[in-house]
Amino acid sequence: MKTTLKRTALAGLLIATACDLTVVNPGPVADAALDDAAAHQALVNGMGRAVSRALGYIAYTSAVASKEVVSAGHRNPAQLGITPRQAIGILAPDLEESNDHWKFSQQARWVAEDGVRRMRESLGSEFEKSPLAAQALVHVGFANRLLGENMCEAVFDGGPIEPRIKYFERAEAAFTEAIAVAGAAANAPLVNAGVAGRASVRVWQGNWPGVVADAERVPSSFVYRTLYSSTESEMYNRIFAANVTTARAHSAVGTFFDAYYKATGDKRTSWSTDPAFPKGSADVLWYFQTKFTSRGAAVNLASGREMRLLRAEASLRAGDWQGALSALNALRTESGVITVTATGLSETWTMLGRERSIELWLEGRRLGDLFRFKRDGVPGSFEDMTARDTCFPIGVSELDANPNV
Repeated sequence: MKTTLKRTALAGLLIATACDLTVVNPGPVADAALDDAAAHQALVNGMGRAVSRALGYIAYTSAVASKEVVSAGHRNPAQLGITPRQAIGILAPDLEESNDHWKFSQQARWVAEDGVRRMRESLGSEFEKSPLAAQALVHVGFANRLLGENMCEAVFDGGPIEPRIKYFERAEAAFTEAIAVAGAAANAPLVNAGVAGRASVRVWQGNWPGVVADAERVPSSFVYRTLYSSTESEMYNRIFAANVTTARAHSAVGTFFDAYYKATGDKRTSWSTDPAFPKGSADVLWYFQTKFTSRGAAVNLASGREMRLLRAEASLRAGDWQGALSALNALRTESGVITVTATGLSETWTMLGRERSIELWLEGRRLGDLFRFKRDGVPGSFEDMTARDTCFPIGVSELDANPNV
């Protein structure tokens, strides 16, 4: 496995703050070469690439499972299709089902964590003020958050099954160190990425004072994104790529976002139709999302607007539903859509759940939200997930190769 991961680490597609996506893959290299400071940029690029790929798989399939979109008929996963089981919300560990989701997410974590280890050993005390080190730590944080929000259980490097909360513990540690290193490097965007990432994982740990303290630090205009490629098929934005006219694999028809967009025109959930292709590759009306407009379209990992939603949720958990509702409506007003009303705690929870689904549509966050709302027993009405999975299982490749599971 390490050879594959080293190639991944050198392949290089940088997340968020990068500006040069021109990459030359040198192929396999000696292990020791990755410890050289001259290789650290490529190493960090590879971390970003791995996180991007993993999120691409998770965001697409979890969108189907959580009813952000529905299958429009194309069923071959090798061609960005949706399998029959995925279409009804069953996330199975099989090779052709969700094994790649597990495999690529674990690879993203391993590449980032091992890369940080290498950089720490190579740089010594310089690690503590290196902007590349800060970015590497941010990758570690988001790779672990992706696993924590979407996987049913945790496994680390051939070890035993552990509770999924362990991913969030690792993510928080990485984000905390990233904040310190980015601060020493005077890199404000990476400081904000670390703070926003830490706020989002503290949610899962129930540390609401910590959530609020972090969320208040992040500017509302801040966005941190993962990048994709318009030329390399493995690094396409899979949600867009699966819905070009030749694929037409999924549709917003019949979902909450179908009726909501018709009623409000909210650009955060925009979809459209094509008279030349009224249906998907099966007999399903084709309402294709237009949030992402190219194969290389970036996907948000964290934003200041999400931080405002977390602060609203903290208010709601403290019983201040009026304050939470006011915060939700402030976001809606800024988005140019009508405000919503509620008469108490339960209705406001419903509004919060909907607003998060709108703000984070197709970003790989909805399945985790539905899981934790149910786990925490909060009031309100959310998506009916009866007989549908709310997390991904351990992949069959791990089950076959790891004697500890």
